[in-house]
Amino acid sequence: MRAKGYRFFFFSREEPRPHVHINCADGEAKFWLEPEIQLVRNQGLSQIQLREIEQIIEEHQDDLRAAWNTGFGR
Repeated sequence: MRAKGYRFFFFSREEPRPHVHINCADGEAKFWLEPEIQLVRNQGLSQIQLREIEQIIEEHQDDLRAAWNTGFGR
């Protein structure tokens, strides 16, 4: 998924807990999707960017969780 200059993606079978990776020209981050949306790792993104990313995840969380479940059979 792409939104506002960010790319949201999964790595195949990286770990069982649902999460999403995000990258852009400034850096990258990783957020848990369950049990709640939570920042796991940040490399180079500002607090403003992280808030924007979290808002995008919240807006699309059903789609992201469905994509995770489709891709990883949960």
